Amino acid sequence: MIDKLNDGGPFFTYPIMILLVVIVVLIIRGCIKSKSNGKVIALIKSLSWFTLAWGFLGRTFGLIVAFDNVQASGELTPRLLAGGLKMAILNPLFAIVVFLIARAGILYMLSVKKDSDFEPNGELK
Repeated sequence: MIDKLNDGGPFFTYPIMILLVVIVVLIIRGCIKSKSNGKVIALIKSLSWFTLAWGFLGRTFGLIVAFDNVQASGELTPRLLAGGLKMAILNPLFAIVVFLIARAGILYMLSVKKDSDFEPNGELK
């Protein structure tokens, strides 16, 4: 697991891992304190979107690294592309997994909420 985090570029994958831990803690907190989880749900939504954006930013940097390696060597070989492409694939994949975990947590918290906790327009009180 640590090898895959390092393959994706520590600058991008470690913050995604930290965000995963924060999101899981918030989901647990939201499930325990169900009376005030409207703010927790909003925070999880924001963090999940940030995580997704961060992963795709990592993809962009991975592609830049891959093409810089090709440009610096003057020839196209699989070895030159491998590092950058691995970074370009792992970051968004990890971010999407974290995003889906966050969204599943939100769906669970919303499903256990009482109807009296919602405004007439469907928003949380």
